[in-house]
Amino acid sequence: MSALLQLVLRTGRGWRGGAPASACLQLATSAGTRPRRAMAQYHTEERGRPCSHNYRLFFKNETGHYISPFHDIPLKVNSKEENGVPTKKAQTDENENLFNMIVEIPRWTNAKMEIATEEPLNPIKQYVKDGKLRYVANIFPYKGYIWNYGTLPQTWEDPHQKDKSTNCCGDNDPIDVCEIGSKIASCGEVIQVKILGILALIDEGETDWKLIAINVNDPEASKFHDIDDVKKFKPGYLEATLNWFRLYKVPDGKPENRFAFNGEFKNKAFALEVVKSTHQCWKALLMKKCNGRTINCTNVQISDSPFRCTQEEARSLVESVSSSLNKESNNEEQVWHFLDK
Repeated sequence: MSALLQLVLRTGRGWRGGAPASACLQLATSAGTRPRRAMAQYHTEERGRPCSHNYRLFFKNETGHYISPFHDIPLKVNSKEENGVPTKKAQTDENENLFNMIVEIPRWTNAKMEIATEEPLNPIKQYVKDGKLRYVANIFPYKGYIWNYGTLPQTWEDPHQKDKSTNCCGDNDPIDVCEIGSKIASCGEVIQVKILGILALIDEGETDWKLIAINVNDPEASKFHDIDDVKKFKPGYLEATLNWFRLYKVPDGKPENRFAFNGEFKNKAFALEVVKSTHQCWKALLMKKCNGRTINCTNVQISDSPFRCTQEEARSLVESVSSSLNKESNNEEQVWHFLDK
C-alpha cells in the first residue's frame, strides 16, 4: 500500500453517522441500474445493505472510475474546467443558473442519507446518532422529507468564516438543496437544477443554507425563474418548507429551529451569491488554504490539489469498505407526530 493511500485511510476518520420496509426498498432499488438521462455521466455502486450502519453508496464517472461526489462532480453543468474546477462563466443567464445536484434523500422518505464528508471518496451513507440510524419524524401532515433533498457538489459552508448577512459561521457541509419538481428522484441520482431562492436556517448557532431549486427536466420547469414563481405556481409550498424546517427536530426533544431574516426566502440573485461564496470556500479547502478539520478531501480529478489520489488508490479505498450484506435492519414503526400550532 502506498504512503499516500495509508495517509488517506488514516485521515479518513470521523464516520458521521431501521426504516420502514418501503423506505429500505426504495434505497435498495435506487442505486443506479436503470438508465436515466440525468445519470448518464455518473453511476453508483452499493456496498453493504441499505438501512444498516455499513451501507455505502459510491460514485463512478462515465469511464467507470471511482470519484468523490463532493469534490469531483462539477458544480456547474457543461462549464469549462481547469483542473476539474469550473472557471469560465456561461454566456447566457439560462446556462449561468444550471447546477449539478446530488440527491441524498428522495421525497417522502425518512432515512437521513447524506454524503459522508469525513470519509475517503465521500460515499452516501445513513446518518448515525448515538449509535442509531437516524430517521426524520413524520410531523402531520408531512410525510418524511417534502422535497427531493440533497446538495450541490464543490461547495462548502466554512465553519470558520462568519457570513455577513446572518452573522453566523457555516455548518461545515456542502450547501443543501430542496428540489421542488414533480418527479421523485433516487438516492445517488445526479440531476440538473436551476436555483430559485434560498432560506437561512440557523442550526445551533451555525448558518445552514437551504436552496430552493427545480429540476430543469421537470415538465413545469420553464415556468419557474425566481422565488416569486414558487409562490405563484406552488402556493403553500414555501410556507410548508419553513414550517417543516422549524419543527422537524421537535419530536427528538429539541426546540424549534430559528431562521435569519425572520424566515424570509431570499431571491435567486441572493441565492446565487451564496452559492458562489460557498464554491470559493470549497476551492480554498481543496487547495489546503484553510482548515478543513475532519473533512476528507480525497479526490481523483483536481490535479493541483494536494489531496488528489490515483484511480488505483481510489479503487483500493472502496474495496477496503465492507460489502457484507448482513441482516441488520431497523423495524422502526411509521409513527406520526401531531404538534400544537
